[in-house]
Amino acid sequence: MSEPGVPPPPPYNPTPPPPPSGAAPTVSPNRSLMIVLSYLWILFLIPLIVEKDDPEVQWHAKHGMVIFLAEIIAQAVLWVVSMVLNNIWGGFGCGLGLLGTFIWIGFLVLRILCIMKGVNGQRMIIPVITEYVNRF
Repeated sequence: MSEPGVPPPPPYNPTPPPPPSGAAPTVSPNRSLMIVLSYLWILFLIPLIVEKDDPEVQWHAKHGMVIFLAEIIAQAVLWVVSMVLNNIWGGFGCGLGLLGTFIWIGFLVLRILCIMKGVNGQRMIIPVITEYVNRF
C-alpha cells in the first residue's frame, strides 16, 4: 500500500523494441499477380526470380515449384508403371491413362485452392509438400 498523500506510480508502459537491424521485408505492389503466377506450372520462376525481397511471394513461389515437381514425378511414375504393366498384361494403358487424367485434375484443383488462399493472404498447408518447402 502507498502512504496517504503520495500519488500512485504511473502505470508501466514499456516502449516497443527498436526494429531489427537490416532491411525490412518489402511488400510487392503486385503481390497478388505474383502469387497467382507462383502456382501456374513453370511460371513459378517469374516470382521466384523477380520478387526476391518479398518473403511471402518467395514462400508461394517455392511452394508452387515443389507442387510442379511433385506433379512431374507423379506423372513420370505413372507413365513408367503404365509401360511396364502394358508390356506384361496388356490392356492396362487405357485405364492408367484415365488415372493420369484424374491425377492432373487433382493437381489442378490443388493449384486453384492454393491461388485462392494465397490471394486472400493465407497459406495452404499441405503436409508433405509444405514440410519440404520449409527446409529451404
